[in-house]
Amino acid sequence: MSNRYVYGIVDSTDVEFETEAVAGAERVYTISHRSLGAVVSDIDTTDPEETDEDAQLHDDVLREIMDYDGGTTVVPMQFGMAFESDRELKNVLRGARPAFRRAMNDIEGKIELGLKLVREDDADVDREALEADVEERFDSIADQSVENDLFSDRLVLNRSYLVAEDDREAFDEAVADFEAEHDELLVQYTGPFAPYSFVDVKIGAKQ
Repeated sequence: MSNRYVYGIVDSTDVEFETEAVAGAERVYTISHRSLGAVVSDIDTTDPEETDEDAQLHDDVLREIMDYDGGTTVVPMQFGMAFESDRELKNVLRGARPAFRRAMNDIEGKIELGLKLVREDDADVDREALEADVEERFDSIADQSVENDLFSDRLVLNRSYLVAEDDREAFDEAVADFEAEHDELLVQYTGPFAPYSFVDVKIGAKQ
């Protein structure tokens, strides 16, 4: 297992713990360049298969990083980023350092929360009124929001929100109030996640 599978980038050089990780790995640790660290595990390929189990493990490890040492800001990588050597990975950290710094500043102390609204069978939903209601309730609490694909005919809204950890309780309460007032909808509230939807740092092709 000589390849380095990357979960995310942190402003630390000492994130390390044992856990169930991608592709059978059991330890997560940091490869650093100056003060930036790539949180990795060792795997035997640079092209891991994105099984449901490993995709979930990728997210689980990111949550553990977020909780590490009382709270750690992590710029999350999408599934599948792996490198053959520490040298190649350190080159990436060196080259993308300004972008990683900007991303960390944007997401520090914040989490991603997901909200899907699914129309109950035969329910009549006014989409414009619903979207206005959602914006009024949630946009003032969240720092940012993005719309995601409506991949089902019954899915009437699919959004991700970037929310300060200090505002999580207020957002939870807003979701609960919304759900109580909308019997015609199934509310799917998910998270917290590392803020994938609000980070756009490209770290180059796999080596």
